Amino acid sequence: MLQTEDLVCVREERPLFKPIALSLSRGDCVEIVGPNGVGKTTLLRTLAGLHIEYQGQVTCEQFLYQGHRMGLDELLSPLENLRWYGALRGQNISIDDLSEALRRVGMTADAMTECARLSQGQQRRVCMARWLLDPAPLWLLDEPYTSLDQQGQGLLNEILSQHCAAGGAVLAATHVALEVAHRSVLEIHPPIRPEFGGTDLAAESAMDEWL
Repeated sequence: MLQTEDLVCVREERPLFKPIALSLSRGDCVEIVGPNGVGKTTLLRTLAGLHIEYQGQVTCEQFLYQGHRMGLDELLSPLENLRWYGALRGQNISIDDLSEALRRVGMTADAMTECARLSQGQQRRVCMARWLLDPAPLWLLDEPYTSLDQQGQGLLNEILSQHCAAGGAVLAATHVALEVAHRSVLEIHPPIRPEFGGTDLAAESAMDEWL
């Protein structure tokens, strides 16, 4: 599903981390860890084709990418957002399937409420419903626990576990450890930069959040 060889993301001609060799197959769940500013977000954006400054090789099959932004139209309801997203992906999703996805994430009661009126946690649940409807087997997730309460985090772990058990794969950057069976950890390390006597993570952390 995903293969990298000597992958290094670059910003302003400077490498963000040491070369990465990564391979994901069906059923794999990999958690990306590393210090703030090392490039976890940039790595995911590179794999999703949103950051093109890198060295090395990347092979990536059909994927779903969820970044920091929800990607929801706040003037539309959860149901309308799911239908709109499906159309963008070339899917003709039945109302029954849309309703079932919202039921699984606990959003049935607010299915026709404008997303602008929902909390951040509820909007995150709508994003999770979108994942359930997407046929992509590989999920690239950046901080998926953001805005979720304890119950929502438990639901997220359940959805990720079911996705991997069904033959999907997950690569996630998170500050909260994933509670998924057989997960593995990819730790990325900053390169040593002699000209600075080490790394310049403070500035890069701010830039990484902006990206």
